[in-house]
Amino acid sequence: MRTRTLGPNGPRIAEIGLGCMGMSAFYGRADEREARATIARALELGCNFLDTSDMYGPYTNEELVGSAISGRSSTATRDDVFLATKFGIKLVEEGNLIDRVIDGSAQYVRAACDASLRRLGTDWIDLYYQHRVDPDTPIEETVGAMAELVTAGKVRHLGLSEASAQTIRRAHAVHPITAVQTEYSLWTRDVEQEILPTLNELGIALVAYSPLGRGFLSGRFSSEDELEEGDYRLQGPRFTGENLKQNLALADRVRELAAERAITPGQLAIAWVLSRGEHVVPIPGTKRVAYLEENLAAADVRLSDAESDAIARALPAAAGERYPEAVMRSVNL
Repeated sequence: MRTRTLGPNGPRIAEIGLGCMGMSAFYGRADEREARATIARALELGCNFLDTSDMYGPYTNEELVGSAISGRSSTATRDDVFLATKFGIKLVEEGNLIDRVIDGSAQYVRAACDASLRRLGTDWIDLYYQHRVDPDTPIEETVGAMAELVTAGKVRHLGLSEASAQTIRRAHAVHPITAVQTEYSLWTRDVEQEILPTLNELGIALVAYSPLGRGFLSGRFSSEDELEEGDYRLQGPRFTGENLKQNLALADRVRELAAERAITPGQLAIAWVLSRGEHVVPIPGTKRVAYLEENLAAADVRLSDAESDAIARALPAAAGERYPEAVMRSVNL
């Protein structure tokens, strides 16, 4: 697999990474055996960029990824893997409800990192993100504590997730930010307005999560009835009701454009994200080997700037926000 740098002077990693969230949470039943096989196959194919978070599960996804890495052959080393994880979203049970608490305090940064290191079974994290910006803690305090982790050798590179352009600038002034992770795909392009230009100016990479629109753009499902009970997408405004009906036209157009190139809709969606900049790295998530292999084959699809722009213009806008209202309040801070 080809490689890209996370920013002009950052580390070189596979140009397509693997999002591991769905192996443990949010997208229906987990299959640990298949998940381990998927991680192993990814590394075998040169996809060395693995993305997880302490809140996936919670905690169980880090444990899964860590054990899958350590359980490889004796010739494999930790340096073969570029491991990214995140902190900052705490899931707190209150009665029968689970509440999301955002914590960016310096004390929590240090405690969360040590806990992730234990679950991952590693001495260092290659890329450590603040998962969501804490509106009650100055970003300077949070990134200052993250920078201490770099000095201590526990973390090698720092990142932010779903941060605004202004917050990215403030964070980068405290310590170099290597990458910003946010949603970017054929139906989520708001990053192009302010965030992507800011990253290009500062020399920061964009790690694009959900480049397949949580499976919708690749045609994995077309009805709410196809999703398992408890699937997080059943709460997503784009996947239910009238919005879903409208978005089916968007997915159909993606399928048509892919058929013109004799590739799958998912490969077109990933190739499009790859085409948006040399420091843009998509991390499609999957928990199955077959889908992983299909996704990584998108690296062989090359779109010119003209083709990429034409594809973007050919698609209708998505109907509905990408998250429920309460969750949308935690992004772009």
